[in-house]
Amino acid sequence: MDTLLEQVRQGYERIGPREAHRAAEAGEALLIDIRYAALRERDGLVPGALVIERNELEWRLDPRGSHRVPEATGHDLRIVVLCDEGYASSLAAESLHRLGLLRATDLTGGFQAWRAAGLPVLHPPVQAPDSQ
Repeated sequence: MDTLLEQVRQGYERIGPREAHRAAEAGEALLIDIRYAALRERDGLVPGALVIERNELEWRLDPRGSHRVPEATGHDLRIVVLCDEGYASSLAAESLHRLGLLRATDLTGGFQAWRAAGLPVLHPPVQAPDSQ
């Protein structure tokens, strides 16, 4: 798997947490969080990131697709994919390249690096257990 990741990552330049944050804040990049629900619930959300789980990514971001999200405005869109630690997001970015989204990249170190850099994280409200 390390060899595959190395090959995939040669096809684009990855982005670090602070650069991704600046680009998103400036409206120059769309952050896409592909982590599954349990991780988002456990660790929190990146403010402004669009949540699209990995199994729906290509359907939702293909600008020509009938199931695309409104933010999928064109092939020139700069997309930064983030997963938990920066592995699945590399494969996802490569898949987006195959759709023609050539400005797609991923976040080095994923959500964990984002949080470690002290960048904003929204924590979901704690739900009280059902009482009877």
